[in-house]
Amino acid sequence: MRHRPPGYGSSVSGRSAPAFQRRRLDVLTALGGLAVLVVCAAIASDGRVGPLERRIFVEINGLPDALTPAMRGAQLLGILAVGPLVALGAAIARRWRLALAALLVTIGKLAAERIVWKVVQRERPGTTIAGAIVRGDTPTAGLSFVSGHVVLVTGLAWILTPYLRSWWRAVPWAVVALVAFARMFLGAHAPLDVLGGMGLGLLIGSLASLAVGVPRGSA
Repeated sequence: MRHRPPGYGSSVSGRSAPAFQRRRLDVLTALGGLAVLVVCAAIASDGRVGPLERRIFVEINGLPDALTPAMRGAQLLGILAVGPLVALGAAIARRWRLALAALLVTIGKLAAERIVWKVVQRERPGTTIAGAIVRGDTPTAGLSFVSGHVVLVTGLAWILTPYLRSWWRAVPWAVVALVAFARMFLGAHAPLDVLGGMGLGLLIGSLASLAVGVPRGSA
């Protein structure tokens, strides 16, 4: 029986396939994230919090104060320093494209949220929602749409997921959910602030993945 040499048939030219790819999924996700952001912005642009949004906020914000220490810790997962820390960890692991993507997400978050603030100017729940519970040192005033914490963790979750396997892929998204929940519980943001932040984070994260590529074979 004739034996094929190692790597035979791996590509037409005989060279191995590139280790990284640009996915159509990232294009679709960028468009989906933009759509979510635009819809949320259109609703929030009048500066008010509607009845359904208010009801959801009250259910989360009104949970027992015993959760406060855990939620104050959880929100730290969305502070700006997390982006450079992810980039540093990726660089140490010699995942250079992931490191660059994390920096792009961080920079994109800083730039994009400022653009959104010029278009949608809605105050924080401490101003817009009567009876809102504002815990700890959470601001009671200032622009609320979108949640910068949620933008950052969502963008980072998107770029990290292709590098993870099995159930580990759920971990970044659990962090997104936890940070979003914490920001509403603490009285920092209303639901549309959080949902719009997820949309913007998906837009930024998918564009970063398109810019640097993701490991071939990742879904």
